[in-house]
Amino acid sequence: MQGPTAMRPGSAEPPHGSFGGMNPPAQHSSAALTGVSETALLTLNGRAHQAGLPDAIITDPKAIELRDAFAVTYGVDFDKFGRKGQEMALRSLAADGCTVEYLRRHPKATIVALAEGFQTSFWRLDKAVPDPQFRWVSVDLAPVIELREKLLPASPRITNLGQSALDYTWMDRVDASDGVFITAEGLLMYLQPDQAMELITQCAKRFPGGQMFFDLPPTIVKKVAPKGIRASKHYRVPPMPFSLSINQLRDLVGRVPGLKGVRDVPMPAGRGFVFDKIFPTFWKFGPTKPFRGVYALLEFG
Repeated sequence: MQGPTAMRPGSAEPPHGSFGGMNPPAQHSSAALTGVSETALLTLNGRAHQAGLPDAIITDPKAIELRDAFAVTYGVDFDKFGRKGQEMALRSLAADGCTVEYLRRHPKATIVALAEGFQTSFWRLDKAVPDPQFRWVSVDLAPVIELREKLLPASPRITNLGQSALDYTWMDRVDASDGVFITAEGLLMYLQPDQAMELITQCAKRFPGGQMFFDLPPTIVKKVAPKGIRASKHYRVPPMPFSLSINQLRDLVGRVPGLKGVRDVPMPAGRGFVFDKIFPTFWKFGPTKPFRGVYALLEFG
C-alpha cells in the first residue's frame, strides 16, 4: 500500500507531521510524511528488504539505496512498519510485467506513475527494456516529489509533478502521441469511491489506446477494518474505503465511457511453497475472485 498522492480522505490538504516516526532535520520539515503518504515508506521498506535477500524475488538495487538513504539522512525508523513480506515486491513485479508488455508495442510511450511515492520502477524498467526510449511522469504531492528529487538520480526522460493525482491538470503535461501507460500502485483503495471512479473515468476519457494498472484489497477489508489495518504495534495502515472485485470491475465496461476492457492480472510466483504455489493458484481459482484482492489492467478504447 502506498497512495501518497491520495490526500487523506475528507481533507483538501496533504498530510503533515512526523517523518517515519522520527523528526526530520529542520531544513526538510516541509517533507514530513504521515497518514496515507507515510505508506510510501512502508512499501519501500518491504520491496528493499525482499530485493536484499540472497534468494531475492525482485532485482531492485535502487530501492535498497533509497531505503538506506532515508535511514541515514532522515533517521527513518523502518522497524515501526512491522513485517516485510513478499506482497509489495510481487505487486511491483505484476505492474512491471504489464508495463513491459505495453512498451513492446509502444516503445516510446509515456509512463505515468500516479502516487508514485518511493517506487523505483523507472530504473527497473530501464534495465528490463532493450534500448529504452520511454518517458516517465511522476505525479505525487510536493513533499514526496521533493524527496524523490533529493534522493534519486535525475534523468532527462523523467518529469516530476508535485500535485495530487486528483488535480487533473497533470494530464495536460502528458505527451500521448506514442501511447500512455498509467500505474496507480497502492492509490485507489485510499480514495473515496466517487474519487476513485472519477479518476478511472478521466483517464479513460483522456487517453484512448492507453492502459492503466492498479491494485485493490479484498472488498471485505473496508468492512472489517474501517479504521485501517494494524501492521505492527507502532503502525496502523490508513483506512481503505474503496475496493471492487475483478468481476465488479469488469461490469464497468460499457458503463464508463472509453473503458474497453478489464484484464485480471495474475499474481507472480514468489518464494517458498505458499507464495510460489498456493497464492498464485488461489488467485486463478474462479470461485475466489469475488473475495480476493485485485491486480487490474484497464484498456482504454
